Amino acid sequence: MNPRRKKRLTLVLALVVGLGATIGLLLYALNQNMDLFYTPTELVNGKADGSKPYVGQRLRIGGMVVEGTVNRDPKSLEVSFDVADVGPSVTVRYNGILPDLFREGQGIVAQGELVDPTTIVAHEVLAKHDEEYMPREVAEAMERTHEPLQYTDKQLQGSTQ
Repeated sequence: MNPRRKKRLTLVLALVVGLGATIGLLLYALNQNMDLFYTPTELVNGKADGSKPYVGQRLRIGGMVVEGTVNRDPKSLEVSFDVADVGPSVTVRYNGILPDLFREGQGIVAQGELVDPTTIVAHEVLAKHDEEYMPREVAEAMERTHEPLQYTDKQLQGSTQ
């Protein structure tokens, strides 16, 4: 092999290895910072493919704040509340100022870390802005798990008075 060709081959191999290492490190960094979205039902029962989050995993959860579950610590900014969709509820603990639109019965998305199978410590809580808005992930998840109501013919006809 001639020295010029050997030098070119070494340069090309070095570029390929360097590019591969860069892409590998980039994918690793992106994977570490990825927050997966779950509904309360998926968090407790697992997703359709059988995957469940592990304790310590960063994730996002979306659902409706269950009425009567908001508990505020009078001495600090710590608040805890339950979030549910169509199934079981999950407790969210948050230390900070909640959004102005946060209230019971409203949809929220909380981003945080799973501390046990039904408890999340959130570092960010987002509330929806009006009655019509629902985060895309929450709407898609509720469409998958929601069963439409079944009416009888008599119910569909209504009252004859």
